[in-house]
Amino acid sequence: MSPSVETPHTLEYRMEKPPLPNDDYMSVTPETQLDSLAGEDSQEGIVEPPARDGWDSKLEYFLAQVGFSVGLGNVWRFPYLCHQNGGGAFLLLYVLLMILVGIPLFFLELAAGQSIRQGSIGVWKHISPKLAGIGYSSCVVCFFVALYYNVIIGWSLFYLGNSFQYPLPWKECPKHDNITVKECAASGPTTYFWFRKALNITDSIEQTGEFNPVITCCLLAAWTIVCLGMFKGIKSSAKVMYFSSVFPYVVLLCFLIRGLMLNGAAEGIKYMFYPKLEIWGEVQVWRQAATQVFFALGLGFGSVIAYSSYNPRSNNCHRDALTVSTINFLTSVLATLVVFAVLGFRAREVAMRCVTHNLEKLSEQFSVGPLDRDLLPVINISDSSSDPLEAYRGWFKVHGANVPGNLTDCSLENEMNKGVEGTGLAFIAFTEAMTLFPGSPFWSALFFLMLLNLGLSTMFGTMEGILTPLTDNFKVLKRHKTILTVCSCIIGFLIGMLFTQRCGNYFVMMFDDYSATLPLIIVVVFECFSVSWVYGADRFLDDIEKMLHWRPPVVYKYLWKYVCLLAMLGLLGASLLKMCFKRPTYTAWNREKASEETLDYPDWALGVLAVLIIFATLPVPLGYIHSTLRNRARRNSIGSGLGTDMGGVYTKCSTVECDTPVAALLDEHLERNRIPKDSPSPLAEENLQLLPQREGAEDVEDSTSV
Repeated sequence: MSPSVETPHTLEYRMEKPPLPNDDYMSVTPETQLDSLAGEDSQEGIVEPPARDGWDSKLEYFLAQVGFSVGLGNVWRFPYLCHQNGGGAFLLLYVLLMILVGIPLFFLELAAGQSIRQGSIGVWKHISPKLAGIGYSSCVVCFFVALYYNVIIGWSLFYLGNSFQYPLPWKECPKHDNITVKECAASGPTTYFWFRKALNITDSIEQTGEFNPVITCCLLAAWTIVCLGMFKGIKSSAKVMYFSSVFPYVVLLCFLIRGLMLNGAAEGIKYMFYPKLEIWGEVQVWRQAATQVFFALGLGFGSVIAYSSYNPRSNNCHRDALTVSTINFLTSVLATLVVFAVLGFRAREVAMRCVTHNLEKLSEQFSVGPLDRDLLPVINISDSSSDPLEAYRGWFKVHGANVPGNLTDCSLENEMNKGVEGTGLAFIAFTEAMTLFPGSPFWSALFFLMLLNLGLSTMFGTMEGILTPLTDNFKVLKRHKTILTVCSCIIGFLIGMLFTQRCGNYFVMMFDDYSATLPLIIVVVFECFSVSWVYGADRFLDDIEKMLHWRPPVVYKYLWKYVCLLAMLGLLGASLLKMCFKRPTYTAWNREKASEETLDYPDWALGVLAVLIIFATLPVPLGYIHSTLRNRARRNSIGSGLGTDMGGVYTKCSTVECDTPVAALLDEHLERNRIPKDSPSPLAEENLQLLPQREGAEDVEDSTSV
């Protein structure tokens, strides 16, 4: 055995556990020997490839993982789910699922990437070549997500550019010949600016419309920023993370402090945390909570594996899993506090406008007709010592039905119940609230700069989930990684122009709802099954113990084998049932009605949905089939070669330990590759299986030439 090699640019480590027996038993190279040859006795001195990059510091890695996992969903998806599904009760359910499912699966991906030091394709190929398709599916889903995610970054750039003017362009409705535009008057200035000025949207997905030149330029700028940030891999993107991962927290804290000082913030936060425990009995709530945990941690994308693969093997990935998951949850809670404080202020302003409008109507009716003066409410809008909203609502409950004029109950709760999520929250509701702030351009620029950085940090991780597996498995791409990065961004921009049409927002919703959800759930189901049942949970824990020099709690074994796997299968089943029993729909903007409406996807759009889902999941069965056929072809080829070397015949043999030319040749092969005969290595096992006898068989077929 050659002694171990130590240089300043290499890192010595030992693979204490061999990989699973696989079908690629003859593909032995110095690189595969590093990861797949077996036995402690034979593995001393294996040297890690010196060419692999690494993080310059633990802080860079930590910021990268936090930046990827904390994204736009924490700001505009989690608050909506919390609002719609029982407030504090949903938080408790989310924490429960995070502990039982999220953290164990997150730890699994961190440990797999750090132990094997490969991207998603290499990790699952290492466990078994038949599972390589899992990594390719992750790459496809990452590409789908990158296509539409960068469009959202482009929208943020558009709003950021429009924030540097006073008053903000979405504060008031435009006028033509001193007449307010009808669509804006019926919907509101912020809604009108989003649908008409920013998107110039069509009435349905079937009306394509021309390209939006401004949004197209913003998309080009977004891809340019991503390309520059990824130009040198993690060496360049990690430096950007120092700002893009930290800056959103500064902005959220500023908004929280400012929001708590607003009138109505307390009502908004109280509304958020009020628990409705009865929602725990609804399957839909469990499905939404599990889906949010799943996406919040970025499971299945391969980005977590890619980032952790650049770590030293001694890094405490268990502590990283707990820390990143906790920060992710606290960030969601912080964002929810900010959103509900600001939306509470907005709801109160809308309710007060309603009170003012109704009081004006009452004054007009009393001035033109004989009405009982005792019915007129005594409310002083400008009196800060009293609450005019509560006074009006108290009056309305007693006298509202007795007064003509179709007055309304100006309820703050009704305004808060109008839950908004996604683009509706970021570009309409929150944007409207900021127009009411003193110094609104400053707050607007701060908010959209925060969205830009949240999107970029997630985009860096998504692109790393594509580039790292490909460069790890294809040497040509590794030698030209910069060209691969640039070409990927160019292709992403060209395909992304689909989303810059006037109907582009509908395609963004389609990709967001369907292109990633089902494929990622399927990927994570295979990941969990592969590690816990194919590779073996105990074996995986042994590998972690040798890597970290301490053994994780045994509870992870049962969580991986049963709880996580069953939870992901349940989530997959619930998602499939929802798609099967309810035709997929989307929210469209009707220009004539100046309001949103729910429409069914046309048949051709359903075909696109099916193609997206199939294309993303197809690599899993294709990888299995390809590996099986390749193994069969190699087995035949090896058998043919051995038979030819032996003069065209095999020698009959009734036991494995027999002195035949075939056995001698196999012994020579094992010795040449420094593999012990008693090693559980796939090389030893699979080569011995080439012998034409079966264990325990008394009669052996006659030898034939090949």
